[in-house]
Amino acid sequence: MCGIIGYVGRQEAAPILLEGLERMEYRGYDSAGVCVEQNGVLKVEKAKGRLQNLIAKTENGALLPGTLGIGHTRWATHGEPNDINSHPHLSQSGKFAVVHNGIIENFIALKEELLQKGYTFRSETDTEVVVHLLETCYTGDIKQALMRTAARLEGSYALGIVCRDEPGQIIAAKKDSPLIFGFGEGENFIASDVPAILKYTRQVAYLDEGDMAVFTASG
Repeated sequence: MCGIIGYVGRQEAAPILLEGLERMEYRGYDSAGVCVEQNGVLKVEKAKGRLQNLIAKTENGALLPGTLGIGHTRWATHGEPNDINSHPHLSQSGKFAVVHNGIIENFIALKEELLQKGYTFRSETDTEVVVHLLETCYTGDIKQALMRTAARLEGSYALGIVCRDEPGQIIAAKKDSPLIFGFGEGENFIASDVPAILKYTRQVAYLDEGDMAVFTASG
């Protein structure tokens, strides 16, 4: 089923992301990864296998400083379980990072279109299509880029997105795949399920079909 978590606030993000992913291990996975934004730079670490591999690789998040990030546990659908196919996926320029649950049914057609535009694919996943498509749709407004991207996607998705050109905010969207929003004080969250963020907040909202959320630490 995979798991998504996102955090923006005043605390170090990576330990919170890793802890949230631990609380969703019951959903099943074969690899995990996190992306943390600091000063407009997106830093990604991934690891095949148990989440403990990623925790050890990042020294429980200490090697990824920053107060905003997204994390993911993956259960392979397109592409074998390995570090490259793990989420988060970066766009070609490194401007966007995306985590995704669900299946993009028209990803082959979109991939062919993007290849013709000169995009290079590192992974075998359908998710990498989403992050490159976001980049082609981006003209300075991440909300508009996501709306244009979503209009092209067929299938199911829960998305967590960060953009280095718009630091301090996370963007999320939902279609046929569960995603919740968690309200904190000076911090906010997204997650696939409540247990991931229950330690930090009990105020949650379940995103409805087609919902999009754009949030910072303050609102």
